[in-house]
Amino acid sequence: MAVLGVAGYALDVPDLDAGIAFYSAAGLVPARSGDRALLSCPGAPSPCVTLLRAGTRMRLHHVTLRADGLDEMAKLVPPHGGAVVDAPDGWDATGLWVSDPHGVLFHLIEGEAAAVEPVGERFVINAPGAIVRVRRSAMAPMASYAPARPRKLGHVALFTPDVMVSVAFLTDAFGMGLADRAQDIVAFCCARQNSDHHVIALAKSPGAGLHHASFQVADPDEVGRAGQALADKAGRGHWGFGRHTIGSNFFHYIQDPWGSWFEYYADMDFIDDHALWEPTVYGMEDAMANWGPPVPADFVHNYQAESGQ
Repeated sequence: MAVLGVAGYALDVPDLDAGIAFYSAAGLVPARSGDRALLSCPGAPSPCVTLLRAGTRMRLHHVTLRADGLDEMAKLVPPHGGAVVDAPDGWDATGLWVSDPHGVLFHLIEGEAAAVEPVGERFVINAPGAIVRVRRSAMAPMASYAPARPRKLGHVALFTPDVMVSVAFLTDAFGMGLADRAQDIVAFCCARQNSDHHVIALAKSPGAGLHHASFQVADPDEVGRAGQALADKAGRGHWGFGRHTIGSNFFHYIQDPWGSWFEYYADMDFIDDHALWEPTVYGMEDAMANWGPPVPADFVHNYQAESGQ
C-alpha cells in the first residue's frame, strides 16, 4: 500500500486559450474538447495536465497519483485526518478520491509508470584529471537545437497551511517517505521505492494551492535553453538557471499566466529504497537554491489564497 509516483494534475483556469498557449510553448502537446484541454509530454500515452475553464482565477482542482493497495489506503485516510470522497462531477470515478486535512483533492489510480525514452547522447563534462570528451565540441550551433521536449512530469509542489501535518498525512495515509525538509517551512516526499527525490513538495502558505509543477528534460543544457525560451515567450517572471541543494536538480522556473510556476529540471537525486535514505533537516539558507540568481519577490506568493478565490 503506497503511492508510486505522480501521474498528473488538473487546474480550473479562467482562460483556456492562455493555458493552452503557455503549456504548448513549454513543449507539451495539447488536445482540446470544449471547455477542457488535455496536455501530454511528447510521445506519452496519456496526458499529465488537465485544464478546465472555470471561475475567475486559477485553482488547483486535484493531483493524480499512481498507487497500489487502494482498498487498504482508503481505510487509513480517515484516521489520519483525510476523507474518502465521491468523484467530482465530470471526472473519472475509478480509483480512489481523497481530500487531505487541508482540503487538497487527490485522485489515486492503479497502473504502471509510462516508460521514459532515454536521451540519445548523455551529458558529460571534462573535469580536472578526468577528460571524457575529446576531439569534438560539446555544443552544436544554436539553430540546430529543437524546442524543449519534456520527458515526464516529475513532481508537483503544493502550498499548505501546515507543512508537517501534510507530511504526516502523505507518509501515514499514502505510504510515502519524507526525503528531506527545511525546518517546518518546506518539505519533500518521495515514493518508498525507486523514486525521484520528491514526488510531492510542500511549502508553507496561508492556504492550499499549486506552487509549481516540474518537468524533466534531457540535461542541464536543455534546462537552461528551454527555460530562457519559455521565459521569453511567457513574458512574466522566471527564476533560473540554478541548482537546488535539496534534491540536487538543476532548475529553471517560469511563471504561468496565473502566477504559479512551471519548472524544467535535470539531474534529480534518486532514492531506490527509502529505508536506506536518511532525511536531512536543512537550514532555510538551503531551502531555495545552492546557487542561482536572486529569488523573485513573489516566488512563494500564493495567489490562490487571496480573497475572491
